[in-house]
Order: sequence, then C-alpha cells, then structure tokens
Amino acid sequence: MLTINVALLLVVIVVWRLRRRTEARSRFDEKLTVVIVLALGVLIAPTAVGQGILNVLGQLANSITHAGR
Repeated sequence: MLTINVALLLVVIVVWRLRRRTEARSRFDEKLTVVIVLALGVLIAPTAVGQGILNVLGQLANSITHAGR
C-alpha cells in the first residue's frame, strides 16, 4: 500500500505554483496559494520540524530585538 505524506504533497504543490510567472497569476490563484501555504503550516507546526523552525525564528526575532536596543 502506498501512503503519501500530505505535508510533502503540499510542499510540492506550493513549489510548483510559485514557479509560475507572477504576471500569469490571477487573484484567485494567489488566494489559493495562500490557503495551501496556511494548510501546510498547520500540518507542519506540531511536528519536530515545525518546532525547530519556530525556535530558529524565535531566536532570530530575539536577536533583532536586542540589536535594536
């Protein structure tokens, strides 16, 4: 039985959609891409990869905050 990881499938779809030329996109295409990216974020967030990304972004934001003081 073949199983497909939904998050991996969404990554492929997002990359495929973002490779298209910007001029060729309609507003509907842009909104659909945003919805797909949000769904991907919801699927990745509770995983170890999602937590790692959150930690890296948190450290980056903390560094930027301290650099601005």
